[in-house]
Amino acid sequence: MSQAENRNGAWQRALSRWSRGAARPEEAELSRLIADAAEPLPDFNDHAFGALFDRLGEARVVCLGEATHGTCEFYRARAAITRRLIEKHGFTIVAVEADWPDAARVDRYIRGRPMLDGDGEPVFDRFPTWMWRNREVEDLVRWLKLHNDGVADPARKAGFYGIDLYSLRGSVRAVLEYLDRTDPTLAAEARRRYSCLNPWQEEPQSYGRAAIVQGKAPCEQAVVTMLNQLLERRLDLVRRDGDDFLDAQRNAALVAAAERYYRAMWEGGVESWNLRDTHMVDTLKAVLEARGPDAKAVVWAHNSHLGDAAATEMGQMGEVNVGHLCREAFGGAVRLVGFGTDRGVVAAADDWDGAMRFMRLKPVREDSYERLCRDSAVPRFLLDMTDPGHAELVAGLSHRRLQRAVGVIYRPETERMSHYFQTELPYQFDHYVWFEETHAVTPLAGPERKGEPDMWPFGV
Repeated sequence: MSQAENRNGAWQRALSRWSRGAARPEEAELSRLIADAAEPLPDFNDHAFGALFDRLGEARVVCLGEATHGTCEFYRARAAITRRLIEKHGFTIVAVEADWPDAARVDRYIRGRPMLDGDGEPVFDRFPTWMWRNREVEDLVRWLKLHNDGVADPARKAGFYGIDLYSLRGSVRAVLEYLDRTDPTLAAEARRRYSCLNPWQEEPQSYGRAAIVQGKAPCEQAVVTMLNQLLERRLDLVRRDGDDFLDAQRNAALVAAAERYYRAMWEGGVESWNLRDTHMVDTLKAVLEARGPDAKAVVWAHNSHLGDAAATEMGQMGEVNVGHLCREAFGGAVRLVGFGTDRGVVAAADDWDGAMRFMRLKPVREDSYERLCRDSAVPRFLLDMTDPGHAELVAGLSHRRLQRAVGVIYRPETERMSHYFQTELPYQFDHYVWFEETHAVTPLAGPERKGEPDMWPFGV
């Protein structure tokens, strides 16, 4: 039995003793227990910061969340943890809640892979640009490049991969460009099949509306057949270049998943969410397989994706998510890390496709987990909820409370309805990182100069 299984088994037994028939503890007592268990966080640039997270090193998959899509401290903390896991624990995959084609261009840059036509164009230049096109991510990409330049074995270089499914047009283009280089006959077939999507590539969400009106899925068979045709050529194409084939295969899988996703959006219910998160985990599995049996991955995404949905009210409504599916797939080899804050400034928009604004976060509600953390009076800390010594605290935290989730949109006027949901924190995450006051990410300026080697891949 592994150290992780021993530790988690002991924690579960201790939790069972504490929680059996336990009354809901007083809030002040819980905040005191948090303060006792909290491990204060040093500065991000201090080696001691990364060393605190060595406890994650034995995992195969480490999921690092965030409570907003626009908070500097979350990005810097995740970057410091990621650097440590790469340098000290052999992680070679950074998988992020971003578009595969953009991330693939970053990957070619940091691993020194051959560049393709169009790779000089800036990346992450669609809404929400600040989510990945920011100074914090740029700093990590520069570090990854320097790190990889010092690694002789290509198999040990750290890669950067997008696991989301919104890049329908970019993924169609990437598949066609790949087949133009490797199989012109199949490229012609792909153009014929993908032409079905042409009316909707600029506004893919309208495809779902059209499917509902027509009462059928006009492009489903075409995109699935194209993916299957590509997979039938796998052995031959992998021999030419495994990384290039992985790009093409994941782009073709993304097109097929996006076709289902945009239909599900119009059908309502939880299906579109489940399709999206299932696609993200399928992509993660494909990357792990491609990088070899010893590959280990760090995943960056929002808390709502990475905290186990089974421990939330969304799970009760039938939703699954990346954290839940990773626990099912990898068992004790996965670690889920949540992040939270009380107040500060966040980069967000009022509505989808709206302009980014620096918005002040309202202090958290009194009936939230974040309020318990704030009242601990420890401004920055790591809380390890797998530690058997914290069983009393974990049992108290197991009573369901509110948790705040801010994505790319923040609506403070309807904050309770728009941004809070019920969770059971110790089952949702293995570890929790807290910053009492936070600041916005630093967005990069819009792309004006293109293809300059010292500025690529962000083109600013």
